[in-house]
Amino acid sequence: MRVLAFAASLRRASHNKKLAAAAAAVARAAGAEVDLADFREFDMPLFDQDVFDATGLPPGGQELKRRLDAAGGLLLASPEYNFSLPGTLKNAIDWLSRVKPMPWHGKSALLLSTSVGAVGGVRGLWQLRIPLEGCGTFVYPDMFSLPKGPEAFDDAGALRDPKAAERLTKLVAAWLRTTEALARQ
Repeated sequence: MRVLAFAASLRRASHNKKLAAAAAAVARAAGAEVDLADFREFDMPLFDQDVFDATGLPPGGQELKRRLDAAGGLLLASPEYNFSLPGTLKNAIDWLSRVKPMPWHGKSALLLSTSVGAVGGVRGLWQLRIPLEGCGTFVYPDMFSLPKGPEAFDDAGALRDPKAAERLTKLVAAWLRTTEALARQ
């Protein structure tokens, strides 16, 4: 199974990028082929239907579409901005939702988040489910939120807390099994 993994963060030292990399490593260890991307590769202007009608999908959107089309599943780590998803991610979802056939449709996604606070960004993940499910993505029922992101990773990018690492490993494995089962239907 091929998986696209990325963090919906532009910040170079993003804790969500570390979380996406940790989840990608777990998926690889479980036998998945993982395409770990940087969200900067999918740069797009603000969505404008007139621009889409005149010129189609911008280059960053074309790249995201190409890589999403090649994947059976999506590991998506998203920061929480003001109790919701980042505008840049919503913008990417909106651009790709205009393409036919819609690249989000029929994909399976596992949502992850970390933040500086005690809830780990889970409020934003609940908001992220809405547009993805609206676009036909199967969003795995369980989500992974990691509190206190700045302290959560060691210098090599591994999770410091063995219980958190075990929880991530079990969740990614369960999501991969579900994604593979859905692909066989």
